[in-house]
Amino acid sequence: MTVTDQDDGSTKSALHHHWNIFLAEGIVLLILGSAAIVVPAAASLAMAIVLGWIFVVGGFVGLVTTLVGHKAPGFWWSLLSALVALAAGAVLIGWPVSGVISLTFVLTAFLIADGILTMLFAIEHHRGLSQRWGFLFLNGVLDLVLAGIIIWALPGSAIWALGLIVGIDLIFGGWSLVAIAMAARKPAHTPT
Repeated sequence: MTVTDQDDGSTKSALHHHWNIFLAEGIVLLILGSAAIVVPAAASLAMAIVLGWIFVVGGFVGLVTTLVGHKAPGFWWSLLSALVALAAGAVLIGWPVSGVISLTFVLTAFLIADGILTMLFAIEHHRGLSQRWGFLFLNGVLDLVLAGIIIWALPGSAIWALGLIVGIDLIFGGWSLVAIAMAARKPAHTPT
């Protein structure tokens, strides 16, 4: 057995052991993403506050699940991603009157940071997830594409970007985590 085979087995085993944490976080992200899409974009101030709380709750859930599963692979990337979500939420809640354009910049910065961190998290997990790590990597790519669309369409994108883009991102991220959890639910088979 090579070192790579041992790493692959330990990653699969760790993912199997923590699959329920990934499932719980994925379900919460699906619920929060649906809520973000339903909230009307016309109420800019209300949207800023709602999105701020969505980021805070999502970041808090991510922080809790990361700390509970602190022995799971990708701990530092998950921790950093949760802290970025908490920081973005704090800015949105603390300064909602600063304008729709500045809120769009906060969202864009979050998408860029979260996209890069999600891609790094996926790369770290690629051995343990076989082909399914691509879902998580694709979520990071989607974040970067969405950030690019917002930047390209400014200032008009400020009207629709906040609710729709965050909702899409959270739903895609939620489905990615659910897919990972379902794949990791089966016990890791190690050759004897």
